[in-house]
This record gives sequence, structure tokens and C-alpha cells, in this order.
Amino acid sequence: MPTLPAVRSCPFAPPDEYLRLRDAGRAVRVRMPTGSTAWALTRHADVRAVLGDPRFSSDRRLPQYPFFAPTQPSAHAPARISLIGMDPPEHSRARRAVVGEFTVKRLEALQPRVQQIVDEHVDRMLAGPRPVDLVEALALPVPSMVICELLGVPYADHDFFQTRSGLLLSRVPTVEERNQARGELWGYLGRLIDAKAAAEDPGDDLMGRQIARQKAESGGVDREALIALGFLLLVAGHETTANMISLGVMALLSRPDQLAALRADPSRTPAAVEEMLRIFTIAEFVNARVATEDVELAGVLIREGEGVVALSSVADHDPEVFPEPAALDFDRGARHHLAFGFGIHQCLGQNLARQELRTVFDTLIRRVPGLRLAVDPDELPYKDDAHVYGLHELPVTWD
Repeated sequence: MPTLPAVRSCPFAPPDEYLRLRDAGRAVRVRMPTGSTAWALTRHADVRAVLGDPRFSSDRRLPQYPFFAPTQPSAHAPARISLIGMDPPEHSRARRAVVGEFTVKRLEALQPRVQQIVDEHVDRMLAGPRPVDLVEALALPVPSMVICELLGVPYADHDFFQTRSGLLLSRVPTVEERNQARGELWGYLGRLIDAKAAAEDPGDDLMGRQIARQKAESGGVDREALIALGFLLLVAGHETTANMISLGVMALLSRPDQLAALRADPSRTPAAVEEMLRIFTIAEFVNARVATEDVELAGVLIREGEGVVALSSVADHDPEVFPEPAALDFDRGARHHLAFGFGIHQCLGQNLARQELRTVFDTLIRRVPGLRLAVDPDELPYKDDAHVYGLHELPVTWD
């Protein structure tokens, strides 16, 4: 029986093991790192079906939930689960309370600040020595600073939460090390929320507005719920976008024809971003579910209590939906990819991520026309050891 997760042999394609699962059938039994078994789905239609079906639960407290890394009870275990681990109606209430923070109007108001943050980091990069690691110079700090300002988290603490986030998303640390990192980050956010809640003005940021709203509605603050929300947004809000920035720049520098096309017509950047999101599909560990009743799906009977993993990376390379899927084609029209998931758990911050990616790519193309890789592409260190795919380093230089 195949064991998940698998690693990629090519950055522009899903792991070979996932492609073999797709060739083996519409649903295949696999073994998870915890020792449990689950059904793996690989077709685009099947992945959409399971992620959109309320008979499949996201509750990570269920016994057969298929985790992508070993787990064990911990003193550092959060008292509350976050949005991605909830089912309706709890999920509906929690998402409704925060969805207004990511409206088009609010993101449009944020755009000048996003551009300023990108420009400041490009200025600093151009003024420094070359070659430079673009991950450290741009890809990581830009989304970290954006999500900090959005949430109301001090960016001065970025080393602390980036280190813990990295541990949580890596497959290398032990269970105890991940639990320790989760507890420290949970405690950090708890102290931050306590300070905001005690202040006369909690601040005009996402956390501050949530605290003010809760006080107005109930007279109190749901501390654990706010920690869970901040935890999810802080970790997901910078790690995923940072990895997509570095992979996207790598893709542009590795495909001169596609880079030239964007340089000639910058209005194509939104389509390019969608295609990059599709071809890399960097996070799929959140697309695990447990059947809450017997369901016939993907040609098999999935029984109540069985785990399911929806492999979105290979679904986004389904040749019936995306012909020649390994080809980076900005004219493809890949908007219906599954990089942000599907259904009620589709990524809350997806439009913010798109905004940051467009701004970074447009700015680099316009301001650093001579940007190029500083090493052979085969020497790039990819994150084959993490739950979110990306690059550990991206050495670049310019003319």
C-alpha cells in the first residue's frame, strides 16, 4: 500500500507517486504517516466533489482523520480548533465573523501599502551585495509584514513566529518539537490578545476590530477563538505566499519566453498568477476529510469513519481539465484550479495572496529587468521536507 506524503522529482509536476495513484484508479487506499489508512482521490472532479460534500468532515478530532505527519496528545494542544478544522454550523459562524476583513474594497484600500512594502524591499535588495537570496530579501518578509499589519501583530517579532511556523510546517522535527512550537506560538498570541483587550483602544487592525466587535456584542472577549483565528492567519498568511513568490520568480527566470510575454504585456500578470498557483499547488495537507456516513464516490464505497485525502496537486494536473498540465501556459485560463481548496474551506485569504503575488511579480519585472538565477536551476534547494512546497533559498543576481 502506498504511503503518503510523497516528494516531487520536478518542481513543475506533482510527486511521481501521486501520478501513479491517478493511473491506478479514481480512488486508491493509502497509508498515512500515523499508520492509519485513507482513500486518496486524484481526479479534479473527485477532489471538488469531496471538498464540496457536507458528508465529509474537516474535524481533526475525529479518530480516523488522516494527518500528514505523526501526532500525539500534548500539553501544548490548543484549547480550540481553528477554522480549517471546523464543520458547520460552528464553521459558518466563525467564518462569517471575519470574512469582511478580506473584501475587495478592504484589499483595494490595502494595495498602496502592499506596493510600498514591496518597493522598500526591492530598494534594499538593489542597494545590497549580489547575488542575494530572494527568499530572505523579498519572498518571506513581504507577506510577513503584510499579514502582521493586517492582524495587528508586531513585525519586530517576525523571527519568533517565522521560526515556529517553519517547525509546524516541516516534516523534519519530532512530534514533541512541533507541539512545543505550537504551544509557544499559542502563548504569544494569547499575550498579544490580552494586551489588546485590556487597552482602551484595541487598534484598527483585524484583531483589534474583532475584539471591539465581541465586546460590543457580548461585553466580553472569546480569547481562545481569537487565538485560533490569529494562529491560522499568521501561519498560513505568510508561509504559503512566501513560497509561491519564490517558486513564481523561479518559474519566470526558468521560462524566458513566459517572462518576455509578461514584460511585453503586464496586464497578463493576473492570468500568470493563476497558472503559477495551478502548476505548483503547494499546500494540500489541509484537504483531508473523514466520512460521516457511507458515501459512493470516485467509483468506491467510502464508509462512515474512513479518512479521505484530496490530492489537489495532482488534480490540478488532471489532463482532462488542463491539457499538457506540466506546461506553464499563461494563456490557459486556469482560474478553476484547486490551489486554494474548494467548498466552504476555500482559503479565506486567497485574494490577498493574489494581490501580493501580482504586486511582487509586476514590480520585479518593471524594476529589475536584468534579474536572473545566480546558480544552475538544478542546484536550487526545494522544500521536499515540508507540508508547504517551496524553496529554501533562491540565489539571484541582476545586470
